[in-house]
Amino acid sequence: MERVEEQRLLQQAQRGDTDAFAALYRAHVQAIYRYVAHRVNDAHLAEDLTGDVFTKALQGLDRYQDQGKPFVAWLYRIAHARVIDHYRRIGRRPAESDLEAEPLPVIPDMDAPMLRREAARTLRAAIAELTDDQQQVIILRFIEGHRIETIAGLMGKQPNAVKQLQHRALRTLASRLARTGFDIESILTGI
Repeated sequence: MERVEEQRLLQQAQRGDTDAFAALYRAHVQAIYRYVAHRVNDAHLAEDLTGDVFTKALQGLDRYQDQGKPFVAWLYRIAHARVIDHYRRIGRRPAESDLEAEPLPVIPDMDAPMLRREAARTLRAAIAELTDDQQQVIILRFIEGHRIETIAGLMGKQPNAVKQLQHRALRTLASRLARTGFDIESILTGI
């Protein structure tokens, strides 16, 4: 969404135009859902938390002030806070998602899908052991595909700080994945 169009919609939404907020929702819901889903590893919970993010955004829209960053940066901050709140509430991180508990369908060539699934599970487990900031950088960079400068703006950090977080996170992931027999480059390119 163009920045000018987004600002126009934001102003209309702040004046109570529900269609304008709906347009903002449609423009950003998938990115926020993907971000949350990668943090909680549970599709149903991700849907609930994504709904909470937009409810909080709507409730706080009158206090939102454009600080030169895209609206989605504010939504990512809300999403990050909702994920943290969720983990505080339950007091732990989930070991596996509901999707992993489902039986595998019978496929003639099951090796490739099973290897991808195991690699994804191993990667999720390794990412879950990173710090919150490192997790956020890895998800935004390699899963969402954002550039370093964009991530810096979304996180409110300098690009060099984001690069350092990314470097440390990748080094930690490579170390943890090497012990499992997976190569970080093959996993990250397969996402």
